[in-house]
Order: sequence, then structure tokens, then C-alpha cells
Amino acid sequence: MILMKRKMKAAVVVQFGKPLELQEVDIPTPGPGQILVKTEACGVCHTDVHAWHGDWPLKPTPPFIPGHEGIGPVVAVGAGVTIVKVGDRVGVPWLYSACGHCEYCLSAWETVCGEAQFGGYTKNGGFAEYILADPNYVAHIPAGLKSTEAAPIICAGITTYKGVKETGAKPGQWIAISGIGGLGHLAIQYAKVMGLHVCAIDVDDGKLAHAKKLGADLVVNAKASDPVNAVKKGTGGGAHGVLITAPSLGAFKQGVGMTRKCGTCVLNGLPPGEFPTPLFEVVANCITIRGSFVGTRQDMTEALAFAAEGKVKADIELQPLSAINQVLERLESGKVASRVVIDFAKN
Repeated sequence: MILMKRKMKAAVVVQFGKPLELQEVDIPTPGPGQILVKTEACGVCHTDVHAWHGDWPLKPTPPFIPGHEGIGPVVAVGAGVTIVKVGDRVGVPWLYSACGHCEYCLSAWETVCGEAQFGGYTKNGGFAEYILADPNYVAHIPAGLKSTEAAPIICAGITTYKGVKETGAKPGQWIAISGIGGLGHLAIQYAKVMGLHVCAIDVDDGKLAHAKKLGADLVVNAKASDPVNAVKKGTGGGAHGVLITAPSLGAFKQGVGMTRKCGTCVLNGLPPGEFPTPLFEVVANCITIRGSFVGTRQDMTEALAFAAEGKVKADIELQPLSAINQVLERLESGKVASRVVIDFAKN
């Protein structure tokens, strides 16, 4: 396909912590083994806040374009691309690419590949009208699922779906989900579809009321009472699986206390600092603590399938790209209830 435009709008991090600049930049041209996606929607994630500030040990290199929930049609393909064609609707997720041949890639753990690249971080992402992508790692969006609805699923959705699976909780057992925001509200839905009893923990009564509407069997306000005792009492000894989505060290410590003997506590959130692990409790109760980092391409297919069937739906707020700085500031200060999606039809 021949693109008549030569320039595109993009929100660019030119310096860590400074407002993103809305710029007119060149539309990239796909080289061999690459595709070009025209962005219809892109979700905004708390990881974008970390990228903007350069918070993590592995930092992106400014200038760069954040955003790792970009959805849209393929408008051009480079030489040698056969698995994706022009017109296919795809998502460009956090896992932008991996080597494909290391021990982790060969055992379907490509998310921890040492050569992995990340969308909106080490590669330019979806806060732009066009995205360059690797066809081997894009998400294939099911027909009938709107781009704005799909955007959060390829990050928050896959992350929580994988996290729920990693707890090892079985149908009929209890899972405690700590943090009922952009990730947690999706985790509740995935857990219920998978046949689990759900205990939702947060410090906001409004979010807990929302959790009840989504199917949570038990809600606990961590400010109003001791959440560990409340969960143990409500679940008859603790949750078989615990999923921590809240970026809070306090929530991490409480999560281990909520875990049933021989249960698994899975960590999704990434707060700054060191994890306060109660060693005696972990050892004596045979508790497993497990990190879970997004999900594989197969996890992506499964997470999107639930959404396409209407069993999981992200609560979204649509905003134009021009509002990106206000959105990031709100997200940083905890003033976003669920997920914000940049709708490029509004630009």
C-alpha cells in the first residue's frame, strides 16, 4: 500500500519527567521482516508512567514514543513477510519481539528472553498514528472486538490472565486479588470465568463496589480493617492463590499473609523498593512466591478470546492523543478508575 502522508502525529518523551511533546515526525517505512500498523487506538498503562520517568534499571533512551497497547490495521509489509497481510487488524504489545531460539523462547517463555524488545520502551510505540512492528509478535485481534476494547486486553488483560493462571488456583478455590484498578478489575473477570471464588482487596470503597458488580464474592477494605485477618476469616484459612496488582509494598507484604498454606502468591505490580518477605511464614507454611511478567503469545490468544466472547470487558475512558500529558498525570496520582484508551478517531 502506498502511503500518501509523509508525516504523523506522535507524543514523544524528549526528557525523562518532562511533558511529552506532540510532534510531527516521519512515518516509518517497514524494512525486511517488518510491518506498519495504522493506529486506531492505544491504551495507556502505568508502565508508560515508569517509561516517562525512566524509573526502572533498564531505561529507554529518549527521544522515544511510549505506548504498548496499539491496535489497528496493517497498512504496509516489508520484504519476506508472509504471516501477516495488509488489512489484518493487529495489536502491538509490550513484548515487541524476542530472539526465538534461546532456551526460554523454545520453552514458550519468550517474555523473559534476554534479547526481548519492548513496545513503547526499547522500540517506539503506540502514542503515534503509525507503529512499526514485528509480525511474529503482534496480537491478532478477533473480529467483532472493537479496537478501543481490545487495547487494554493486550496488556492489562494478558498480564492479569497470566497472573491468575500462575496462582495455580483451581475451580471452586479462592483467589484474592489486591488492587482493583486497571489490572484488578480485569483479573476479577478472568478469575470468575475460570471458576474461582474471588476476594477483592482495595482501599477505595468505590472500587470495591465495582468489584462486587463484576462478581467478587468477598470484598475487603484494607484501610478499614486488618486485610490479612479479614481474608483468612472470609475464605476459611486464606486464599489458595493471591494476585497482587497494586504497586504498593504494603500490599505485597499483606498478600503473603493472605496466602493459604501451600498456596501461591503471584506478583504483578512493580512498586519501587525491596519486597518485604516474611521468611518464617513463607517457609513454615510452604508458600510459593512467584513473579509473573505479562504473558506469552498463546496467553494473548486466550485472553483475547475471552474478550471476543463477551466474558471479559475492560472499563475504558476514551481520550484524544492531545490529552496524553493530563492522562499520564492522572494515572500517576491514582485518579484513573480503570483504563484510559487513546482514540485516534478523536484526533
